[in-house]
Formats: sequence, C-alpha cells, structure tokens
Amino acid sequence: MPSVIATPPPVRLDKLAPAKERADAPVWFQQRSAAAWDTFQSLPLPGLKAEAWRYSSAKKLSLETLHVASESTEAEKQEAIARSTGLVQSAAKLVFLNDCLIGGTGFQPVGRTGILPVISSEGQAGSPHHTQAGCQCHVLPFEEALRTQGDVLEQYLMKRQAQLGSEKFAALHLAHVRAGAVILVPKNVVIEQPIEVFHWVTGADSVIFPHTLIVTGEHSKVSVIDHHCSLRNESCASIAVADFVAGTGSRITYVSSQEMSLSSRALNISSTTVGRDASVKALQLHLGAAFSRNETVSDLVGEGARSEMLGVCLPFGEQVVDMRTLQNHIAPRTYSDLLYKNALYGQSKTVFAGLINVAEGAHYTDAYQKCRNLLNSGECEAASMPGLEINADQVKCSHGATSAPISEDELFYLKARGIPDGESRKLIATGFLEDTIAKLENEALIAHLDELIEEKFRQLS
Repeated sequence: MPSVIATPPPVRLDKLAPAKERADAPVWFQQRSAAAWDTFQSLPLPGLKAEAWRYSSAKKLSLETLHVASESTEAEKQEAIARSTGLVQSAAKLVFLNDCLIGGTGFQPVGRTGILPVISSEGQAGSPHHTQAGCQCHVLPFEEALRTQGDVLEQYLMKRQAQLGSEKFAALHLAHVRAGAVILVPKNVVIEQPIEVFHWVTGADSVIFPHTLIVTGEHSKVSVIDHHCSLRNESCASIAVADFVAGTGSRITYVSSQEMSLSSRALNISSTTVGRDASVKALQLHLGAAFSRNETVSDLVGEGARSEMLGVCLPFGEQVVDMRTLQNHIAPRTYSDLLYKNALYGQSKTVFAGLINVAEGAHYTDAYQKCRNLLNSGECEAASMPGLEINADQVKCSHGATSAPISEDELFYLKARGIPDGESRKLIATGFLEDTIAKLENEALIAHLDELIEEKFRQLS
C-alpha cells in the first residue's frame, strides 16, 4: 500500500517568524523586518475600549484563523491574469496572486529576473511639466525594487509610524511584505495614462500583504489604481500598506478599489507626504469584504501643499466599513479637503472618525472635512465622528457629518416622470456617490469606477 504524506496544517500567524528565504534582501530590510515581527508579537490586539476602534472591533480581522497565502496553481494564475481587465488603456499593469507577480504589461526583459518594468511618457512641448529626454518612470515589483532601488526603499518604506489604531497590523505587514508596486517618477516626467495594479488572493483563510510606494520628483505627474480582489468566494484577508511621497510641484492621483469577496476581511493603511506646491488626490472605494478598515494620514509638509481625501462606500447585507483619517497640516498655507460618501443598504454599518490637525506655525491653513451617509434601509447604521484640533492663527477649517434617507421630494420628482421606485432610488444613490468620484478629474478612472459601482448595484437587485 503506497504511503500517504499528510499536508501539514497552515502555521498560525502569531507563531510565524519572517521568512528565512529573504537572506538576499538588503541588511537594513532584514533588520527592520525582524524588528517589526518583534513589535507585532509585543503589541496586544486592540480591545473594545480602544478609542481608535470605537464602534468597531479589531477581532473582526480574526488573525488566529489566517495563514500566509501559499503558491497558487498554474490554472489559478491564468485565471487571475484573464480577469485582470480594468482600464481600457494603461501605461503599465502589474498582476499579483498570493503575493507573487504573475504577469503584466509595460515590461522590458533585462537582467537575471527577466523583468524590469520601465516606461516613459512624452509630455507636451513647452509645458513646464514636459518629460525630459532620456527620463523614465520605473514601475517595479517590490522584490525587484529591493534589489535595484534599495536606497529609495530604505528612505521611504513605512517611515511614518501607523497611529490611527492598527500599529500591530502595520508591523505584521512590514514583517511579511514581499509583493506590490514601487513607482518612481523622476523630475518633470508626466505619465499620461494610469498605472494599474491587481492584488489577487485565493485559498481559504489566506492573507496577503500588498504594498504600494509612489515617489514623485519635482513637477512630475502620475495616476495609479490598486485593485484588491478575491479569486474565489472564500474567507481571505488582505493587510495592505500604501506610501506616497509627492515632491515639489508634483501631482499624484491614487485610487484604492477594494473588491474582495463578501466573506473576506480587508485592512488598508496609507500615508501621504505632500511637499511644497504639490498635490495628492486619493480615493478609497469600498465595495467588497465582510469587514474592511481604512486608515489614511496626509502630512502637508510644504507651503502650498494640497491634499484631497475622497471616499466612496456602498455596503449592503451585513458589511461593515471602518474609516479613520488624519489631515495633518504641518506647514503654513496648506490646503486639505476630505469628502467621504456612503450609501448603505440592508443591515450594513459604516464608521467614520476623522481629525483635522493644524500644528503650531501652520498659519493660513484651509481645511475641510465632510462625511455624508445615505441610509437606504431602516436597519443600516452610520457612526460619524469628525474633529478639529487647531494650534495656529488665521485658519479656515470646517467639519461636519450628515445621515439621512433619500428625500421624498427627489423620489416624487423621478416617479412623477414614470421612473419606477427601485430605479429612482438607484439613480439618486448613484448621483449621490458620483460627485465624489468626479473629483478625480481623470476620465479613464471615473469611467472604470462607475462600472464597478454599477456592478455592485446589480448585486443588490
């Protein structure tokens, strides 16, 4: 009788040390990874009384049930590549499955790894932001960036400590991160088409650790969209981190589209540093996952810096979406605007807690914060906690939150024109969310996000 080799059970994350096979990584990264693992082990899971988790619960991430995603099959890889259809045109595309790069476009094969994605885009002649001859934008998978751009990663990788409640999870990410996109845009380079990244996960109770790092030089411009997706209707998890560093006069547009299965869990931690006269516009789209949490910090460190923080959430059933933000004005004459819109259905729940902080000396700050909730059932729940902390003079700051059902007057207007009740409600909810998406001012991104939202509405019907 042939012997049977039993497959060992997945190792629990709370007993899993950083992978030994990272010996070829830079010494600084190995040291930081090991220190992060020690930090993860030393920090307790945030309890119910933790202010940063008010109206929510860190236990919903269920770490004790998860294991690091294993290598996928060839059939799964082909399926993920085939389903990675987003934008009609993109400057480059990376496709990851279970934290392994499996394909993409915009690559030039060089070196021992066989992939060194490099793209460049010519700007308009005479423009102050035109592309200089010979300049290139590097779009690298994380491990290739560690090997070839280690000095850049050492300078920028997760240098800002997570402070909105998920310090333990951020440490876990740093201890295990091995996949994601590193996008380096030199001075005066303009990338006209967006860069697209897909992060797929498969395998029951698998967890991945996607990372995105965007660094822009003076007067450069780039747009990036991250898709976080499940290959199957399984209970998976994603603990993602995104870091953005906008150099003087540069422009970054970023979208995080969370499209995971409705039994999954998702955590996204993002940190933005905005330099002098630079602008970062970032939108968080929440469509999937049973529980998702997003923590977003924007540091405005140079005069004239601008930050637009946008959020669109469309939960139904028993989905829970938890959003925490910090608009941190450090330099004078900076501007930030936050607009989060949530359209809730069924027994879903959203939590929003945001703070505008104006540091000492950050005079002439303009800062705005608004969270609006459209309640489409009598059982959904929206908890909103906007806040201000001002330590400077001559500032203009405002914050507010609203929660309300669809206006009967709006319904009457549409129904009087022969539009059925269900379709009228959908049109109103779509319009409610659309003005936030329109702030991206990028036709390709807007059209694609509209398609994703339309698909979610089809699931509601």
